[in-house]
Amino acid sequence: MTVHFIGAGPGDPELLTLKAQRLIRSCPVCLYAGSLVPEAVVAEAPASARVRDTASMTLEETHAEIVAAHGRGEDVARVHSGDPSLYGAIAEQIRLLRRDAIPYEICPGVPAYAAAAARLGQELTVPEIAQSIVLTRVSMKSTSMPPRETLENFALSGATLAIHLGIRNLREIERVLTPHYGADCPVVVAYRVGWPDETFLRGTLSDIHAKVRAAKITRTALILVGPVLGEVADFRDSALYDPAMPHVLRPRAKA
Repeated sequence: MTVHFIGAGPGDPELLTLKAQRLIRSCPVCLYAGSLVPEAVVAEAPASARVRDTASMTLEETHAEIVAAHGRGEDVARVHSGDPSLYGAIAEQIRLLRRDAIPYEICPGVPAYAAAAARLGQELTVPEIAQSIVLTRVSMKSTSMPPRETLENFALSGATLAIHLGIRNLREIERVLTPHYGADCPVVVAYRVGWPDETFLRGTLSDIHAKVRAAKITRTALILVGPVLGEVADFRDSALYDPAMPHVLRPRAKA
């Protein structure tokens, strides 16, 4: 018996990995976070499977389901949104599994920032414009942030920021980031990426709050901030394809 933590991606069932799909189709028990994982993602669970939406369940209640499955010798598909390694709340589940000697494995999924970039049709690491992405969040009602992991500290790098769980704190994000990025820095708010009602709002640090408020977006949104999100055309080509730059697969520079 194994508990499979499965990254379901941002919402689009077609963004499931082949492994994720195979596990969902084969596990006799399927527990999914219904607030962030659409039913279509787990629709191919076996007809006889025990399928439960854990959105309203506590950690202890969810673990009790797993313990019961373990007693029956049944594999569990524990389906989370995006990639389980990012804000998946699997660490506390794993702690209980280790305590009770229940085997588990993790199947990665497509993270929201990657799906958002794909839908925007762009690369997030453009030469000399942006080469780093900071995946972070802000403290509100959720778990507090470590003292040195602040937006101020991340902003000092000038990196592209992918801010989770912060849509209701846009005013504070604007206040903190504007001195470092400028009021006209491009911002994209990606709402429910991969769902039928997905929405993308483009703006700047100075006007994105008004656009979000007008769209009445209050949750399930990712905030992307950085110059690379603008109309970037003047940048040098990557050295990867530069004929004058030899590398291990092209050991000699071409004239």
